[in-house]
Amino acid sequence: MSLNLILMGLPGAGKGTQAQYIVDKYQIPHISTGDMFREAISNETALGLKAKEYTDKGNLVPDEVTNGIVKERLAEDDTKPGFLLDGYPRTLEQADALAQMTEDLNKPLSAVINIDVDPKLLTDRLTGRFICKKCGATYHKLYHMPKVPGTCDVCGGHEFYQREDDKPEAVKTRLKVNIKMNTPLISYYKDRNLLFNVDGSQSIDEVWQKVDQILSSL
Repeated sequence: MSLNLILMGLPGAGKGTQAQYIVDKYQIPHISTGDMFREAISNETALGLKAKEYTDKGNLVPDEVTNGIVKERLAEDDTKPGFLLDGYPRTLEQADALAQMTEDLNKPLSAVINIDVDPKLLTDRLTGRFICKKCGATYHKLYHMPKVPGTCDVCGGHEFYQREDDKPEAVKTRLKVNIKMNTPLISYYKDRNLLFNVDGSQSIDEVWQKVDQILSSL
């Protein structure tokens, strides 16, 4: 029985780490929209070239092209044991298209894993990062402070800065956009009894134990 999964979660929820664990243990390909686009474009498939026309101009790739690229990817041989979709679907229209293509390919979804973390905690996680101006070493207010306050462990520099997209306002906007996008999808998969919520505020290992438990039971 193949393991056909979608992984969901807000920025900073720890999706990337869990995706790696799932791929390593269950030996299924991790399919993210970015990778799919890059692959289709570099292989110069008809849909890849179509997508390139949009991305070159900085425009969003329309659904019918995105859906076509996903279907091409899911039809490849390495998805026989299953797949892990990340970053798709993003809209209810895409979710409907995915339901249709998984039916056409006879690869029905097994589960949707949503790593659920309170947005306030995510704000703390995402805004805590700061960087040494001199050498680029990265620190975090919650998880990794310099050994000597105000002094970089690597180069001894004393000036630090925060990236624009790590600043509180930018992070809040990013989370708001993602919450708005994810909420209808969470309801959609809950209604279809495919949704499993995992508390992502726990340690990485505890989250993985829970995810692994769910996948082993499928």
